[in-house]
Amino acid sequence: MFVTPEGEKVLVIDGHIHLWDARPENRRNRYGLTFIESFWGSHVGMTPQDQRWDFDRFCWYGIEGAAKDLFEDGYVDYGIMLPTNLHDFYVNGFNTIQQCSAFKEAYPDKVILNGRCDPRDGQRGLDRLEAEHEKWKFKGVKLYTAEWNGVSKGYTLRDDFVAPYMEKCRELGIKNIHIHKGPTIHPLNKDAFDVHDVDYVATAFPDLNFVIDHCGMPRIDDFCWIAGQEPNVYGGLALIPSFIHARPKYFAQMMADLLFFLGPDRLIFGSDYGITSPKWIVEKLMAFQFTDELAQEAGTQLTMEVKRKILGLNAARLYDIEVDPVFQIPVPKKEDEGELTHPIAPGGIDVAA
Repeated sequence: MFVTPEGEKVLVIDGHIHLWDARPENRRNRYGLTFIESFWGSHVGMTPQDQRWDFDRFCWYGIEGAAKDLFEDGYVDYGIMLPTNLHDFYVNGFNTIQQCSAFKEAYPDKVILNGRCDPRDGQRGLDRLEAEHEKWKFKGVKLYTAEWNGVSKGYTLRDDFVAPYMEKCRELGIKNIHIHKGPTIHPLNKDAFDVHDVDYVATAFPDLNFVIDHCGMPRIDDFCWIAGQEPNVYGGLALIPSFIHARPKYFAQMMADLLFFLGPDRLIFGSDYGITSPKWIVEKLMAFQFTDELAQEAGTQLTMEVKRKILGLNAARLYDIEVDPVFQIPVPKKEDEGELTHPIAPGGIDVAA
């Protein structure tokens, strides 16, 4: 948890963490190197100099290293793991369920383990998802639409083979579907990260929650318009808060756009660990405020209530995490009512208006 100078305690749920292995002995080919080098470039470019790691540690930080960065130094109460296999680049996979499950076993009360699935795997993948869910009881799964799979270099959520996986998640009670839609990473294809398929699946499965990791950036504008009309679409902020150091004006504009279109109840904090560590991000986010002009555009200032929701309460609601009353938002007194609120609707655009 984060404690403000005034003594207020803030729940922190990191909604986007990894435990990866990009060491030389695990790289299958040159893409195993160029992929992690792309991540490394983001780490160096956005991390304060005194918080940067050396490249060897970046490739492999291990369970105890992750626990220290997240739970000891980083204020994180719970971390949500999002596995990504990338077997085409790494011998034993980059960030597999098996690798992530070791972290869950070491810290069962702090780590939330999600599954992953690739709809291109057909019935074999459906059977595997069911078996893995039986073992680990997932509340969410990760889809990585740009991952290579043999001759395929990506897929869209409109493909016919996607719907059976959503139906299987519904059948198993897995309600949170995380979909990676972010910047291009070498050698993956930019088009496979496009957000224009999100509304298709969100409309087709209104009882599932679709957390769009990285909010589609650099396609924030497209994502905002889609999420504004789809009430079951959430913004996974991983990577976006990292810009708070290197490009604070850019960060502020992205956050203002997201708050205007989605409101404060559908944004999920994520550090994208280990690309960036949560300690400095949480500290800077808690201290950050919009200018008056941006607050007007966003429909809200980054109040303590908004920050509580983004940093932890929204994810707690999606993942059925019991929240201690000390972290809850105080009920406002009558004289506090009438503050600046979202100009369209509490949850985003009112498309019925």
